[in-house]
Amino acid sequence: MGISQSIRTAVIGAGPRGTSVLERLLANWAPAGPDTTLHIDVIDPYPAGPGHVWQPGQSRLYLMNTQSFYPTVIPEDPDLARPLAGHTFDRWRELQQHQPHPSLTAEDRAELSGLGSTDFPSRALYGRYLRSTLDELLSRLPAGATVDFHNTAATSVRHAAAPGPGDDGRVRFDVGLADGGVLTVDSVVLALGHLESRLNPEQRDLQAAAEELGLLYLPPAAPADVDWSLVPAVKPVLVRGMGLNFFDAMGQLTEGRGGQFLPGENGGLSYLPSGREPLIIAASRRGTPYRAKATLAGYYPEAVTLRYCTESAVAKFAEAGIRPAFDHDLWPLLHRDALWAYYSTLARSQPGAILTEPKEFLKALEEALHPHAHSAAKWDDLVDSVLEIHVRPAHRLNLLGLAAPLAGRSFATRAELDNAVVEYLLDDARRSALGEDDPVKMTIGALHHGRAVLKTAVADGGITDESWVAGLRGWFESFVEGLASGPPALRSEQLAALVSAGVVRFVGPDPKFGVDRKAGTFTAVSPWVGNSADDAAGEVVQAVAMVEALAPANKVAVNQSPLLEHLLAEGLVRPRLVMTVEGAPVPTSGLDVTPHPYRALGANGSVTEGLYVLGLQLSAVQWGTAIAAEARQKSGPVYRSGQRTLRDADEIARAILGR
Repeated sequence: MGISQSIRTAVIGAGPRGTSVLERLLANWAPAGPDTTLHIDVIDPYPAGPGHVWQPGQSRLYLMNTQSFYPTVIPEDPDLARPLAGHTFDRWRELQQHQPHPSLTAEDRAELSGLGSTDFPSRALYGRYLRSTLDELLSRLPAGATVDFHNTAATSVRHAAAPGPGDDGRVRFDVGLADGGVLTVDSVVLALGHLESRLNPEQRDLQAAAEELGLLYLPPAAPADVDWSLVPAVKPVLVRGMGLNFFDAMGQLTEGRGGQFLPGENGGLSYLPSGREPLIIAASRRGTPYRAKATLAGYYPEAVTLRYCTESAVAKFAEAGIRPAFDHDLWPLLHRDALWAYYSTLARSQPGAILTEPKEFLKALEEALHPHAHSAAKWDDLVDSVLEIHVRPAHRLNLLGLAAPLAGRSFATRAELDNAVVEYLLDDARRSALGEDDPVKMTIGALHHGRAVLKTAVADGGITDESWVAGLRGWFESFVEGLASGPPALRSEQLAALVSAGVVRFVGPDPKFGVDRKAGTFTAVSPWVGNSADDAAGEVVQAVAMVEALAPANKVAVNQSPLLEHLLAEGLVRPRLVMTVEGAPVPTSGLDVTPHPYRALGANGSVTEGLYVLGLQLSAVQWGTAIAAEARQKSGPVYRSGQRTLRDADEIARAILGR
């Protein structure tokens, strides 16, 4: 069906999400006649395509957390309108290796020359892909479609002034720009991405103390936005957080200052300092970094196939009119898959760990894992009884303990702690190298598969509010991220080398942070390190600088975006509230929206027609929205959640176009 009216829409945010909306608008554009037009205003102070996070000029030490074969900004769903231009990142990589585009820099070409499908690209190169894709798209604009880019920030969105004589009655918005301009449009898409957020009370206290005492405090920020030259050489610096941002900080403060990683003994690494590094003292709740990714040919291990937490299994809840609870209904399914992945891999790769015949053991385990509606016995108790008979104690899985390898341990000295963390890092890197032959990594692989299924199952009110707060976001999110969202294994080897070189040390689990005003330093202490009869609290470490190796909080209620604050004040949007098990309303991290295509709900609960939301601000109705869209893998399952964000962009585009 053709489109019979002229349309003007504004896309606020020109990163990957905004680029996807632009691409879908143009792909779905089918004018009814020569006088029908589509005009798209794209608004972002950062360059269109890469946006804020993926700027091509940033350090090559910042790596993506996914391999070349994973990401795409172009949909591959045959049910969607055919793309006008563009490819997956991996296909773009191949094309540039054979015929480099003139816009590629010498650094781009150098990285591409050695970059394989299973390697981890730099964020800078992914930004180049996004810009290249956008340029190709703009070179193929369909008839009647025009695009203007506004290299400034949107500061306000409000309903347009009262319509004049002869107006067709359409809803319109006035979009205010930081440069003083105003755009009047028919619809607005909020593709805002990462926003700055207000500091929490503890962070504000630390920042205030730093200003008072002349210390350096670097609050949560995108790593590429941080001026790492401010961190003094040689002196101790506390780095809080050992997730992905930690490895970015680590790279900038070591290799970024001229240090070199060299081949070491037994195939490992050693580190040659430049002398300009600080003494990095790393801290996190677990006391250890995220586990590294396994070496695999694809995003999901082929050796793992979900048996219990399948898309068809979780769909049965909705088919039966049941709104499942996470801990009660969904986690037991995934828990079974994780156990099966571990023990089936153990029986295959380490048959000596099995006290009986591996086939006999797996048959008994399968029977114990099978859901029995007629049995009153707990399935996990049945599994434990099977393991007691068939598996050597040293090889039995402590699933939750995988994410807390130091739990239950104390350390007399900091050197003892450092040695324990290095042992963990090297063991984890060794397991990553084993890939599909390592039981622990295949357990994590099952969780990774299951996470893709759960993203679809829990979206749009798919689980109870209480379990969204207490289960999914309360404990499972941090648990699975610490296992399945880690860095390349190379980073674990590098960190171990830095500890051996005396460049990195650790605080220990459950750290507490503060300020010693007398000494003029930041402090950190773990109750599990260096405590004695004389000092039950533990050994205190001191530092002249502190880095928050954390992304800004993705919570709309604490954002520092003038635009979002204006929208909240105008009543055009509101945070979504959910009810806890005690019946108390709790604000979630995202906006309140209608079911997809996601239109914002205003302060009074009414739909703000024509105002759409995509990406991180959907974190109250979607889980795992921060990751890029997943290209179709050459083998293995294709999960609906993989290209969910691209389908959302397509639905929004079709709604704007009236299709």
